[in-house]
Amino acid sequence: MIRQLIRVNLELEGFEVVTAADGAECLEIVHEVRPDVITLDLVMPRLDGVRTAERLRADPRTRHVPLAMVSASSVGEAGRSLTEIDLFVAKPFEPECLVAAVRELAERGRRVSVERGEGGADEGE
Repeated sequence: MIRQLIRVNLELEGFEVVTAADGAECLEIVHEVRPDVITLDLVMPRLDGVRTAERLRADPRTRHVPLAMVSASSVGEAGRSLTEIDLFVAKPFEPECLVAAVRELAERGRRVSVERGEGGADEGE
């Protein structure tokens, strides 16, 4: 339900959105899609958000993609290091706040790509 809410709100703002059912599926499709930003939930089946983020950061192809963690748990309740995450959004959240945060992360990610000589300035969101 939350995944659909995030998708609809981002698409209404012009983002192209691809969803995955869990962290394992995210890792399978992320190289095909080449996202500007990845949103994860802390609690996901098969592979949770923290372990997914750790794997994304360990992979040179996704190391610099901004990551946003969306969760009903607070950072303190997570009980695990969230150092791999660029942004933590607590549920419930205002959709417009999430859209603004994702837009900021996408712009930051594109600046890093350009600085690293990877292009990205004209890639879709």
